[in-house]
Amino acid sequence: MLVRLIGVPFDGMGRKRGQAGAPAALRAAGLESALSSRDISPRPDLPVPGARAERDPESGLLNGRALLSMMRELHAELSASISAGQFPLVYGADCSVLLAAIPALRDTVGEPGLLFIDGHEDATPMERSPVGEAANMEIAVLLGTTGEGLPQPFSRAFGALKPDALVMLGPHDHAWRHELGVDSVAGRVVVRSSEEVAADPARSAREAVRRISSHASNWWLHTDLDVLDERDFSARGAPGEVPLAGGLTWQHLEEVVRAALRTGGCRGLSLVIYNPDLDADRSQARRIVQFVADIAPDLP
Repeated sequence: MLVRLIGVPFDGMGRKRGQAGAPAALRAAGLESALSSRDISPRPDLPVPGARAERDPESGLLNGRALLSMMRELHAELSASISAGQFPLVYGADCSVLLAAIPALRDTVGEPGLLFIDGHEDATPMERSPVGEAANMEIAVLLGTTGEGLPQPFSRAFGALKPDALVMLGPHDHAWRHELGVDSVAGRVVVRSSEEVAADPARSAREAVRRISSHASNWWLHTDLDVLDERDFSARGAPGEVPLAGGLTWQHLEEVVRAALRTGGCRGLSLVIYNPDLDADRSQARRIVQFVADIAPDLP
């Protein structure tokens, strides 16, 4: 299957660089060469308006104009790719890419599933968000528990995912959620903590995919690199941001992703949260590229 590379130069916090610089930095580190064993279709990065580090007065969303434009452009790109029988690999940006990916999957192939590998649950209700960053609330929007009444394309994402078709692997954000007064979604969806996943990564992945596939035959694989322990990967978030305690190793993450892909049914993958501003020597960009090379043989 042709792998369609889609770079998303978007920073959810409204920085001019930050995660918006990830696509260019990863290509410079050899991303396309890491997929040399596969047929690939590199695409120009999505066009995204200039960033503004302020909340939109109407929607309350941080960097709202760029966010809504990114969602529209990415939905169109992914819909075309999936309809053409390609495998899209979205890189750069943050977890808000799921607000386009899940609706695109639903609109092209039917009921979508999601294997969500992330250090955070990302189900913060909008009214509890201190800054209005979409990447902290995209799961809540997709499940239809927050965001009702937001403008298109948010309304297309609202309620696009059923709880039974979602499995979360790797969250370790209890302290962060506690500060905001946000409960876990573990009572509504299947959540396996980073400690549980680390005990048997491959088994965790296979069980997750089997559960998702019992409710949705086509599913998306999302990997937020903050699922990794800070000691393994620190070029994420913002300078001075308090890191999460714990997390997976690169080996754990590779085992999870490869086992999930081998189980079948995956229709696209997103790899997000890398901030090249925190990676002066680009060693962490090269480590991400190595990860992509390691999982490349298992892509559909």
